[in-house]
Amino acid sequence: MSVLRGSETAPLAPRFYSVAQVAALLGMSPMTVYRAIAAGEFPAVRIRGRLIVPAKAIEAIADLAIAEQTVVDASGWVPVQHGSAG
Repeated sequence: MSVLRGSETAPLAPRFYSVAQVAALLGMSPMTVYRAIAAGEFPAVRIRGRLIVPAKAIEAIADLAIAEQTVVDASGWVPVQHGSAG
């Protein structure tokens, strides 16, 4: 039997989710999430080819949908892409 000690802390909430984790959270396929990201309809960060989704974006989208009791367009959380100089 395991005994919890006062020095143990609760696990930290994730700062980012994988596409597979987001898909599972939202009840859709990972391919649907990848397509939404590629179309600029869903926020993500690319690091060396891997896409990750900020947990804050998921939380903010959910919070707004609940607060406004409406459908929220996730593309509002996608940053505007600026053209490159040169």
